[in-house]
Amino acid sequence: MTTTHPTPGYYYHYKHDPSGPINNYAYEVMGVGHHTEDDCRPEDQYVVVYRPLYEAFVYKNGKMFDIRPLAMFMETVEKDGVTCPRFSPITDADTLATLRATAREMYGE
Repeated sequence: MTTTHPTPGYYYHYKHDPSGPINNYAYEVMGVGHHTEDDCRPEDQYVVVYRPLYEAFVYKNGKMFDIRPLAMFMETVEKDGVTCPRFSPITDADTLATLRATAREMYGE
């Protein structure tokens, strides 16, 4: 397993629009999972388990989790000619408090 992995917490996807709602493209990372089958592709062996904090298909389909291959979660992407992380940790205390409240409201915790 790669030694680089996200810690549980709150992240923005690179598509997050800072001028939009605070929770657009916001996610709560629950942890990293391991595929249990031997025939899985090596790049899919480890996945990040997370959930949206906005009305997304996965949420509307029964409050399920999203998963994404670890390498893809951790990679950089290009947006408007600028290279940036696909997911960035959220560190602002007020934003984190709002997103925690959103998670409680959406997922009943």
